[in-house]
Formats: sequence, structure tokens, C-alpha cells
Amino acid sequence: MRRPPLTELPSRLPVDGYLLALVGTVALAALLPARGPAAAVADGAATGAVALLFFLYGARLPTHEAMAGLRHWRLHLTVLACTFVLFPVLGLAARALVPQVLPPTLYTGLLFLCLVPSTIQSSIAFTSLARGNVAAAICAGSFSSLVGIVVTPLLASLILHGNGGGFSAGSLVSIVCRLLLPFLAGQLLRRWIGDRLTRHKKALGRVDRGSILLVVYAAFSAGVVQGIWHQVSAPRLLCLLGVEAVLLAVMLSATWYGSKRLGFHRADRTAITFAGSKKSLAAGLPMASVLFGAQAGLAVLPLMVFHQMQLMVCAVLAKRFASSAAPEQSATGGVGGSLVAETAGEVGVSGARR
Repeated sequence: MRRPPLTELPSRLPVDGYLLALVGTVALAALLPARGPAAAVADGAATGAVALLFFLYGARLPTHEAMAGLRHWRLHLTVLACTFVLFPVLGLAARALVPQVLPPTLYTGLLFLCLVPSTIQSSIAFTSLARGNVAAAICAGSFSSLVGIVVTPLLASLILHGNGGGFSAGSLVSIVCRLLLPFLAGQLLRRWIGDRLTRHKKALGRVDRGSILLVVYAAFSAGVVQGIWHQVSAPRLLCLLGVEAVLLAVMLSATWYGSKRLGFHRADRTAITFAGSKKSLAAGLPMASVLFGAQAGLAVLPLMVFHQMQLMVCAVLAKRFASSAAPEQSATGGVGGSLVAETAGEVGVSGARR
């Protein structure tokens, strides 16, 4: 009996196990929300977890490998333009759907979704499965994450102000202290602790996931206590699902066909498509907890829905791309192995797709 190749995707696409853990955390917050002193403890623990999360991101990210791909600057600028220009423009255009299709609370979350950076690990995984330029996907995802730590808060200050984002100078200082400074500290200490972290990447992956689950519990608990979930009905959630399906379809089409018009060959187009059309749950959740406070529960709901949708759709696309790719168009991606291993904290990619 022939053993299927390692890059062959399963015929059925199960719901990602980590997403199930996120849903379970939301259910726990709905049934047993943290109140009073317990809420203060949960908020403090979530703040420390966010700082630890970004410290570990900084300590694991091999910046020198990402910098080695600077010669492919046209591709990286294209991905950044899709992530931080085209996505926000589409988010602003969706303002026409308020309030007939989306309530203001869900629209704010949709707009925030359009501002967060791209993923790293899942972009690399899907590009590899599709026989695209893996090295370009590594660099594009890394650049997007690095730029997003600064650009996402700045875009939020310009766009979310007046849309329920609650962004202020205090929020900017909080983001710098809780996200940027720990990340920079991790980068500075990487030369001393990077190898040790790499040897314990499985344990650190559990720390990453546990930290994000704690952030989700604190955010949704605050939302339950504030009563924000009574503002959204089931039909509106279905409308959100439809709007996000259209958003993902538009971005996948724009990245694939737009990159062709820009003259990129197929392997690069594959990397642009998977890196330029995706959004990072791991980066977005901590930022939302800072920007939205008690409203973060509803604010991250569109991101959680979009995250699972992009994984399922991109898994199907990667399989189709792989079947149509010529052998000579396949990229070796020689620098990819260490970064894929070291970015195991990027959540949301199931074991069959890592």
C-alpha cells in the first residue's frame, strides 16, 4: 500500500484543535466569568502573559535570517501593502454595512482584524505545501510581524479612534510597555538564550498557547460582566461570517492575480498569496486586550472567525496549487527549517498542516 507523501493534505479538514480550546475558553468565561478581586487577578495575569508572549517571540525570531531576504524587497513590499494598506481600505469600505448588516461593535472588530499583521508559521506551511517560494514566505511573515508591532497601533490610532477602539496616548504607551519593549528585550537577549529556547520549543509552544488562552479568558470575562454579548444576535453573527468570507475571497484574488500583473513568477505569487491574505491571531489577541479593554471580547471575535476560515480555505488552495505546480517551480527554501521550528508559538495551524 502506497504511503501518502508528507505534503499531502488530509481529505477532511478537521477544525483546528487550538481553536476548539479557544472556544472552550470563551464558554468558560461565559459560564464562570472572573468578577471582583478575581477579575483583577485575571487582568494582572493576562498582562504578564502578554509581556512574556512577546518576549518569547523576540527571543525566538532569528532576525538575521529575515534580513537575508532583503534582496527580494519587491515581494516584501507587496505583502506589506496587502497587509497594511489594502486590508484597511477594505475594512473602511465595509463601513457601508453598518448598521444594516453589521452592528457597530462587530464592525469595529472587523476593522481591527484588517489592521493586524500577517502570520508566520502558517504562511510558511501553506507556501511549502503549495511548492512556492518558502524563503520568501519566511521573510515576508517575519517582516510583517516586526512591522506590525509598530504599524498596527499607529493605524489603530488613526482609524479606530471614533469607531469604538478607545485608542489614546495611554493605549500607545501601554502597547509600547507590554508588547514592543518585551519583544526588543527578547531580541537583545536572543544571542544568550535563543539556543536554549529552541531546545525546548515544545514546552514554549504550550506557554504561548496558555498565555493566549489566559488573555482570551480575561477579555471575554470582562465582556460578560459588562453585558456586551447581549448586543449581538445570531443572525448578525451569520452576517459577519458572510462578510468575512467575501473579505477573504477578495484578498486571495487580489494577491494571486495582482502579483501576476506585477510580474512575479508562480513561486513568488504563491508566497504573496498566502502571506498577504492572512491575519495573525497570536499577534492580534494581545493587541486587542490593550486597545479595547472590556470590549475586547467582541473585538476579537471577527479575528477568531477569520483565522479558522483562512486555515480551511488556504489548506484547500495549497493542495490545488501543489497539484498544478511544475517541479522546477518548487522552491527549496533552504533557510526555512530553523525559522519554522523556532516560530512554533504561531498558533492555529493543526498538526496536519505544520
